[in-house]
Amino acid sequence: MKTILIKNASVIATQDEKRRKLFGKDILIEGRKIKKIGRLNERADRVIDASGMAVLPGLVNTHHHLFQNLTRSMSEVQNKKLFGWLNFLYGIWRHIDEEAVDISTRLGAAELLLTGCTTTADHLYLFPGSLKNSFMDIEIKAASEMGIRFHPSRGSMSAGKSSGGLPPDYVVQDTDEILKESERIIDTYHDGGELSMCRVVLAPCSPFSVDESMMKMTRELARKKGVFMHTHLAETLDEEKYCLELKGVRPFSYMKKLGWLGKDVWFAHCVHLNDREIKELARSGSGVSHCPTSNMRLASGIAPVRKMLDMGVGVSLAVDGSSSNDTSDMLGEVRMAMLAGRLKSGVDSMSADDVIYMATKGGARVLGREDIGSIEEGKAADLALFNVNRIDFAGSIHDYIAALVFCGISHVAHTVIVNGEIRVRNSKLTGVDEKELTLKANKVSKKLRARAGID
Repeated sequence: MKTILIKNASVIATQDEKRRKLFGKDILIEGRKIKKIGRLNERADRVIDASGMAVLPGLVNTHHHLFQNLTRSMSEVQNKKLFGWLNFLYGIWRHIDEEAVDISTRLGAAELLLTGCTTTADHLYLFPGSLKNSFMDIEIKAASEMGIRFHPSRGSMSAGKSSGGLPPDYVVQDTDEILKESERIIDTYHDGGELSMCRVVLAPCSPFSVDESMMKMTRELARKKGVFMHTHLAETLDEEKYCLELKGVRPFSYMKKLGWLGKDVWFAHCVHLNDREIKELARSGSGVSHCPTSNMRLASGIAPVRKMLDMGVGVSLAVDGSSSNDTSDMLGEVRMAMLAGRLKSGVDSMSADDVIYMATKGGARVLGREDIGSIEEGKAADLALFNVNRIDFAGSIHDYIAALVFCGISHVAHTVIVNGEIRVRNSKLTGVDEKELTLKANKVSKKLRARAGID
């Protein structure tokens, strides 16, 4: 069995129950798992000198829209709020094809891996065109080849403008088709076992793009198949107004009415929840994906994360889609979460340790995983090593783990290991031509705009 020995780490943030920090220790990886931690003299197939490095569990990103990597920073939506932003981009996204899904998945996985992320969820809710039923297969294959641990979320939109929803009718699907495809994807790809590299999720897009019956039928299918559920919730005040006018209740109450609460459910955003709703969310065991950059980019607000944590809600971090971030920089998202939390709740309300925990063990909890999120013997060999012996970290030797959040002019990791495989070495992706991927992505991005008649 292949072994990797990480030697002389300056500091290891275990993120175990005691959130211990270990200094000058080693980590032995055997196959797909962490075998030993301590001062070790074992031989190994590969030895990584980690002196001058801070070691984290692989970061866990719990919400993304990878297809959006091809529509970043578009001038037409740089200064729009969510609904206006969506209405413009739907006209481009309707032209997404198999090539776009493949390239955008590889591009997003590349950025995530480079910034220390080893597990990501993806919410793919857009299935236009005649080849739409191959999109999930394509992104799962691409993620597998990139080597990232993947929670693909089969999204859906069933309520177009003609039936009171926000999206144009040309990007919504028939309910029967959605359910049939959802079941096929689960049966084909879902692996609920330990160290699984692919766990399928069912994820209707939002209260303003999916009808009530679709939400209920998705819940029934997910629980029949034993998979998790995910959707957007309480992201903007416009969404709140929409739900009050059309559903007669606030967004959280609407989810409660639909039976969409539980340990197998997590929501993206939750910016606009009141104290009562946060308490109910905590009691239900439902989790939250906090997406601070996206929320500030679209001026949606800042989620009350400190209140959520204090009340017992499981909170994770996420980069969200790359048209509203506009990066897949996971370590950058950790920093943003700390700063946004302090702006919302005070300078002492969000520490570096808090946000690193949300990005690791917190993410594992929200995804219902016990095998990732911490550096412990028997856990998955998912690790991110950051070189802190650099000029941009000089003077931060007092606390190198906190320095990863407070300092640095680059969030690129030195080494990233996923499932016992080295996916980033010397700050470069292994087995991926980064220049070629960049050129392909730009070519496809330009093609999408041309198809939409913009260029």
